[in-house]
Amino acid sequence: MRNRLVLTALFTAAVGALAACDPATGGSAAKTPSAAPASSTAPSAPATPTASASPDGKVAADVRATVPDFVGMGLQAAQDKAQDIGFYGLTSHDSLGRDRLQAFDRNWKVCGQNVKAGTSASTGTTLDFGSVKLDETCPDKEQAAPTAAGGKMPDFRGRSVKAARAALDSGTSITVNDASAEDRWVLMESNWKVCAQNPAAGTALKGQPVTLTAVKFGENCT
Repeated sequence: MRNRLVLTALFTAAVGALAACDPATGGSAAKTPSAAPASSTAPSAPATPTASASPDGKVAADVRATVPDFVGMGLQAAQDKAQDIGFYGLTSHDSLGRDRLQAFDRNWKVCGQNVKAGTSASTGTTLDFGSVKLDETCPDKEQAAPTAAGGKMPDFRGRSVKAARAALDSGTSITVNDASAEDRWVLMESNWKVCAQNPAAGTALKGQPVTLTAVKFGENCT
C-alpha cells in the first residue's frame, strides 16, 4: 500500500511538469519573445546648413575710402599709397598706347586714373593707372589701343608694332620691315612705330597677310 502511494505521487508530479512545458497550456516556457515596439516617429532628415547671421542681424556694410589724386606720383609710390588706404586691386597701362609692360614700377609715373580723385569708392574697386616712363611727357589725351572692330583694318600709323599685332587676329601672318636702310631686326615691338601698312586702313579683313613698315620711336619715318 505504501509503495502504491509513492508511485501515485510520482506519477502526479510528472504529469504536472509536462503540463507546464506544453505550449497549449499557456505555460511560461511557451511564451514567444515579443518584437520591439515600432517607433512612433520616423528618423529626422539631416538639417540643411543655413547661413549664419551677424550678431545684430544686419549685413556688413561695404568698406569705402576716398580715392586720392595719384597723377604726377611715381607708379610704385601710387600703388603703395593705394594699398595703405585699403585698395588692393591695382593695375596699370601705357598711356601712350604702345602696350608696354610696367615691369619696373619705379621707372614709371602716373598720368591718369580710372577713378576720379575725391570719389568715395569701395575698397574692392580696381584702380587702373595710366602711366609713362619717367623721362616721357604725359599725353594730353590717352591713346586707346587700336582695334579691328567691324572687321576693318585699323590705321596703325604712329602706333607701336606691338599694339598693331594685338589688334589683329592671332592667326594673322604679319611681316614687319625696317623703314630705314639698315634692315634691322624688330625685336622689342613696343619700341617700334608703324610708318606704313598693307592693307590700307579701312580694308575689310579676310585673313589676308599684313605687312608693316616701322622705325624706332624717336626716329622719323622716311
